[in-house]
Amino acid sequence: MNKYTLVVGLEIHVELKTKSKMFCQCSADYFGKEPNTNTCPVCLGMPGALPVPNRTAIEWAIKIGQALNCKINNHSKFDRKHYFYPDLPKAYQISQYDEPFAVGGELVIASAAKQSNSKEIATSTTSPRNDKTFRITRVHLEEDTGKLTHEGDDSLVDFNRSSVPLVEIVTEPDFDNVEDIKAFLEELHTIIKYLDVSDANMEEGSMRIEPNISLMLVHPPSSGHPLPEGGPAHDLPFKGSTPPKAEGGMLRELPHYKVEVKNINSFNFAKKAIEYEMIRQAAILDKGETPTQETRGYNEDKKITYSQRSKEDAKDYRYFPEPDIPPIELTDKEIEDIRSTISELPAERRARYVQEYNLKASDAALLCRDIEISQYFEKVLAHIDKGFEVNVSNAIINKKISTDLSPEDFAKQLTEMAKPKEVDEDKLASVIASVLSSNPKQVESYKAGKTGLLQFFIGQVMKEMKGQADPQMLQKLIEEKLS
Repeated sequence: MNKYTLVVGLEIHVELKTKSKMFCQCSADYFGKEPNTNTCPVCLGMPGALPVPNRTAIEWAIKIGQALNCKINNHSKFDRKHYFYPDLPKAYQISQYDEPFAVGGELVIASAAKQSNSKEIATSTTSPRNDKTFRITRVHLEEDTGKLTHEGDDSLVDFNRSSVPLVEIVTEPDFDNVEDIKAFLEELHTIIKYLDVSDANMEEGSMRIEPNISLMLVHPPSSGHPLPEGGPAHDLPFKGSTPPKAEGGMLRELPHYKVEVKNINSFNFAKKAIEYEMIRQAAILDKGETPTQETRGYNEDKKITYSQRSKEDAKDYRYFPEPDIPPIELTDKEIEDIRSTISELPAERRARYVQEYNLKASDAALLCRDIEISQYFEKVLAHIDKGFEVNVSNAIINKKISTDLSPEDFAKQLTEMAKPKEVDEDKLASVIASVLSSNPKQVESYKAGKTGLLQFFIGQVMKEMKGQADPQMLQKLIEEKLS
């Protein structure tokens, strides 16, 4: 597999949690409802029924684009995307093609270095060299389709989901490993939750992942030497429409095929589907053949992908402007008004926790991954003395105190735990003397200038005392003995 480079672009579909559907007044809360009870002539595509766009859905789609650093277009429009499938009653989907709401964004994923204890790295406003930037091609708005359920030889369709507002986020093919893909998806999921525009519940299908996967052969396969300027990146036919992307001195062009795996509802399943496709496509390429450009599904039980249909190009959809919906014109003020509703995003919050509360970057990341935990952390801080933020963080992350408690009760319990413990001073002095005499080399090193060993001595004493000692008092006593 080393001779092939993975090339992946992502399409992520996010259902918005608006009260009504995209183009009608039916409730957008369809999950768990009796099949085909949440419909009307508009979302069933009846002749003569006219769609009316949901203003909130448009604003939320723009908000997602802004959070992903996209340019927001003042002029946008809806288009008809034609294809015949049983879950699409009109035989076309109202979507966006050449004039979406948002284009040309990016999402920066922090490098492993940001998980270190370095405050300087974690709070940097510029991206360290090892950070990775993934380009966002577009963010557009469309209506969701119905849902097909297969039972034996029968396929049943439920139109309750039809016309629910659906945001599609499309990336450039910038991914070359599954770890980056997982990190990107987790960060995007967190951003969506922070924006409060979707439940992003993957099990219920309100966030779905569709990777476009291909492999390319790099010459020489493992030498790592850069290719000559202008030379081919591989010996497969080139797609031609996308210019090469230089990465680490290697020239890169896209293969002329791609395989899309549809409707994956788990980060883990996305990882497994891509890994399976890497093996499957490599076996085809090894035979001197080219994988078929197609749409495939993922079987969670068998952990394999399977063919669904040939993959269409844009021309196959016969896009044209939606005649029943006028173009959307937005003023600069309207765009800025939407931007003003975006509160602190995950990356900003992580940096603030490190800078203001002196948390480790890794702990800040754990707290901010779940917005509800992050909000709980801040509520506890309102009931705690300044300087105890790290204690609160540790208690939450290590589950020392239940977060089922009210923030006030959590703070009271933490304060009680932090009170100095009454100890037998003679016993403590004896344990300190024993630890120091048992570690003469460490004592000698400490006196030679390796003062970091103080924490070693404290840890050994605390172990012998079974935690029944005040660390601050203990530090003072050990320093006195060592001096």
